[in-house]
Amino acid sequence: MIRTAAAALSAALMLASPLMAQDETPDIPEPKRWESTGQITADGERIRYSVIAGETYLENDEGEPTGSIFSTTYLRDGVSDPRTRPVAFIFNGGPGSASLWLHMGMFGPQRVVLPSDARDDGAAPFDLRENPETLLDEADLVFIDPVGTGWSRALGDTDPAEEFWGVDEDAASVAAFIRKWLTEHQRWNSPKYLLGESYGTTRIGALMRQLEAGWNDVSINGVVLISVVLDFRLDATDPGNEIGYVGLIPGYAATAWHHNLVDRSAWNNDRDAFLDDARAFATDEYLPALVRGHDIDAARKADVISRMSALTGLSEQYIERSDMRVTLSRFRTELLRDQGLSVGRFDSRFTGVEPIGVADSPEGDPSGYGIDGAYTAAMMDYYTRVLGVDETRPYTTLGGVREWNWDAGPAGGRNNYVNTSVWLERAMRQNQDLRVLATNGIYDLATPFFATEMTFNRPGYYDQDRIELTYYPAGHMMYLHQPSIEQLAQDVRDFIE
Repeated sequence: MIRTAAAALSAALMLASPLMAQDETPDIPEPKRWESTGQITADGERIRYSVIAGETYLENDEGEPTGSIFSTTYLRDGVSDPRTRPVAFIFNGGPGSASLWLHMGMFGPQRVVLPSDARDDGAAPFDLRENPETLLDEADLVFIDPVGTGWSRALGDTDPAEEFWGVDEDAASVAAFIRKWLTEHQRWNSPKYLLGESYGTTRIGALMRQLEAGWNDVSINGVVLISVVLDFRLDATDPGNEIGYVGLIPGYAATAWHHNLVDRSAWNNDRDAFLDDARAFATDEYLPALVRGHDIDAARKADVISRMSALTGLSEQYIERSDMRVTLSRFRTELLRDQGLSVGRFDSRFTGVEPIGVADSPEGDPSGYGIDGAYTAAMMDYYTRVLGVDETRPYTTLGGVREWNWDAGPAGGRNNYVNTSVWLERAMRQNQDLRVLATNGIYDLATPFFATEMTFNRPGYYDQDRIELTYYPAGHMMYLHQPSIEQLAQDVRDFIE
C-alpha cells in the first residue's frame, strides 16, 4: 500500500507515552534515552554541550506505536535565547544508511581520522579524536537514523516496507520526527537547517513537500546538500537515457586527470580549465552526437571520439566499440585495466586490485570497503564508551532496508526516474528565505558534480542568488580528505552564519 502525501501529512505521529506503551501494547518497551555532557573547541572557541541519545516513537492514527527513530542531539550550554540559535537536522542516505558517516566523519564533536591520500582504513585500533570542524559553535545538531538504520526500527506488527520504506513514506516519518523534536525542545521559532548526504539530498527534496507544503508548515532557512542526487536521470546510464552519460563525462575527466592519464600540458596543468573544457564538450559536442545516433556524419563521430578519449583517458577503440556510451561500471574497470586495477565509485581516487583482467565490472568499490570498518568501529566505540549507550541490539550501518517504494507521485518513480528537485524548486518559490548550499566532490562518480550543475541550471531555480555550489578535490565523502574537511566545515559554517 502506498500512503498518499495527504495521509502522511495528517498522520498523528508523536512520542509514545510510557503509560500507553505499557498498558495498550505490552510487547513494546518504553523508549530508551541516555544523557551526558561534553566540551569541545570549535573554531577556536571552547564549548560545553549536553547530549541526548535515544528513541522517539511514532504513532499511527489510532495512537499505536509504529516505529522508533533513534537520534543523537547535541545542545550547546548557556544559550540565553534559543530563538536565535540555529538547529541542524543531519542524516545520510542509502536509502538505508545510518548517520554515522556525517556524525563521525564531519559534523559531530568527535571524528575518526583516516588517511587523506585515498588509502584503505586497515584494521583497529582507529584514531578517534576531538573534531575542531564540528558545527556546534554555530548550531545545535540532531543526527537522525531513519527506520531500518542504526537502532531505528518498526514496532509491533508494523510492516516497515509498507509504512516507512519509500520516497514519500521515509520523508513523512522523518518530518514527523522533526516536528516532535521541535515541540519537545521548544524550538519552533529557531532557524532550521537540513543537512543530508547522497540519498539524504533526495530526502531533503521530499521533505520540502512534507514540511513546507500545506497549512502545517515547518519553514526551513537553508539546506546543505552533500553529494547531490535530486534527479536520478542525470547520472543513470540506462539504455536510451542519453543525458545520464552527459552528466558523467566531466567526472570521468576528473578521474583521468587524477590518475595522470591525460596530457595535462595541453591545458597548462590547469585542472579547472580542463574540467571547463570537459563540461563544454559534454553539452556542446557529446550530447548532440549521442542524439544523432546512426545519422551522425562519420567525420564528426571520429572527432567526438577523439575528444572524448583525450578528456577521459579511454582509448578511441574502446569508446568506438562502446558506441560512445561508456557505463560507470565499465569506465571504472577499463581506465586502469592495464595495471590490474579498478577505480572507486564513491571516490575515484581510490583503486582496488581486480581478480581477473577481462571483467566489465569491478569486484567491489574500493572507496567503500576502504573505509567502512573504521566508521562502524568508531561509531560503536563512541556510543558505548563515551556516551554510555548500552543498547545491545545490532546496529545497522547500511543494508537493513529493502523493498524500497520508488513511486514518488509528482516526483516520478516506478516507470520513470525520481526527481525530488521539483519539490525543492517549489519550496524556494514559496519561501523567500530558503537558501541552498550544494557541495560536490570532483572525484565523486556516484553523484557526479556536473549532474548537480545541470539540475540547478534549470529555469525552475529562478533565484540563483540563493544557490551556492562548492567543490572539493575529493569524492562522495569529501570529509575523507583533510583539506576538504576544513574547507567544507568553513563553507557550511559561513552558510549558517
